[in-house]
Amino acid sequence: MKGRIDNKMGSIQIDPEVIAMYAGTTAVECFGIVGMAAVSMKDGLVRLLKRESLTHGINVAIKDNALSIDFHVIVAYGVSISTVADNLIESVKYKVEEFTGMKVEKISIYVEGVRVID
Repeated sequence: MKGRIDNKMGSIQIDPEVIAMYAGTTAVECFGIVGMAAVSMKDGLVRLLKRESLTHGINVAIKDNALSIDFHVIVAYGVSISTVADNLIESVKYKVEEFTGMKVEKISIYVEGVRVID
C-alpha cells in the first residue's frame, strides 16, 4: 500500500520502495552499522547487501498513513548493539518523518550478523 498525503492542492502518493531506499541510506550512515543483510530462507545464510540493493534488507509497511519499518542489519564488531540500535532508531525516525511527512509508528531492528571493519 502506498502512503498518501492529501492537502488543498491535491494528493501525494509515496511508494514503500522509495521510503525503504531513503531509510536504508540513512541507516548505513549511522555509526556501527556495516550494512543491510539479506537472509536466505532455504539455507539460513546471511549476506551483506551492496549499496544498490539496500531495500532488500528493509521492509516498510504503511497502515493508516503510519509507517512500520523493519531493518535487517549487520553491525560492526566491538560496538554496543543497544547504542547502535538506539542511534539508528532516532536517526531514521527523524529523517523519514521529515522526508515523508508521515508518522513512523514502529521501527524493528534485527541484527543478523557482526563484521569486523577494516
